Amino acid sequence: MYRWIAEHHQVLSVGASFGSLLVWLVYAQLLYLGFRRQRSPRLIINRGRNKDINALCLISNMSAESVFIEYIIAELETSDGTIAMDVTDFEQEYNEGDEDDEQRTRPSQTQLSLNATENTRQGPIEPGGFIHIGTFCELVQRLARDEGIQMAGDVPQGTLEFHRLTLRLIGIYGPEHMPVGAERSFDLRVSGNQFGLRPESWDTKQLASMRQRWKLRKTVEKLNAMDFSSSSSLRRVDREEDIDNRSAAEGAGKTGR
Repeated sequence: MYRWIAEHHQVLSVGASFGSLLVWLVYAQLLYLGFRRQRSPRLIINRGRNKDINALCLISNMSAESVFIEYIIAELETSDGTIAMDVTDFEQEYNEGDEDDEQRTRPSQTQLSLNATENTRQGPIEPGGFIHIGTFCELVQRLARDEGIQMAGDVPQGTLEFHRLTLRLIGIYGPEHMPVGAERSFDLRVSGNQFGLRPESWDTKQLASMRQRWKLRKTVEKLNAMDFSSSSSLRRVDREEDIDNRSAAEGAGKTGR
C-alpha cells in the first residue's frame, strides 16, 4: 500500500489539490449566494382575508432589511384605455362645510407628524412586516371615481369594461442608493354585479436589476417633478401630452394642405 502511494504520489497530490479547489469553489458559491440573498430586496403583493374583489391588498417585506415605500401606483386597464393613479396617500373625502371645520380644527405640525402614518402609506416596512392599502374593490372604486366613471355596484355602467388592475411599488432598500420596485397584476372577471379577482402570475415580479432600477429612478424623478394636488395627475399629464401631440399633428396636416 505504501509502495503504491509512493509510486503514485504525484497523481494523488494533483487529485487532492483539485478536490481542495472544488471544495473552496462550492464554499465560495455558498458565500456568494448568502451575500446575494442579504442584498436582494423582495416585496410581495398578495390578497388577504378573501380571494375576491373584497380582499385586502397586502404588501409584505420579505427582505433581510427594511424597505422604505416611496410610491404605490395603481393602474386600471379598461376597454377604453388605462387609468393610473398614485395611491400612496389615503383618499380624503370632503362634504359641504368641511372647509370651515378644517380651519377651526386644523392640527398642529406636531400632531401632523405624529399622525403621519394615518394619512399616508409612505414609510419603512420592517423585515418580515406587512401593511395593507385597503381592499381591491376600494382601489377600483377610487380609480373609477377619479375618472368620473358611473358604477353599478362594483362594475361600470354601459359598455365600458375593466380588464386588469396592476399595482407597482417603488421604494428604497436599506443603504442602497438606487430605488427598487415590485409589481403584480390581477385579472378582473365579471361575475354577476361584481368582479372576480385572479392573480395574473403566481408570484410578484421584482424590479431589482440594474436596468430596471435605472428606469425606476427616472420614474421617481418624473413623479417628484409633478404636482400631485390631484390624485389622477399621472393620467392627466399623459393626456396633456396626447393632446399636444394631436394638436401638433393637426397643425402639420393643415400646413401640408
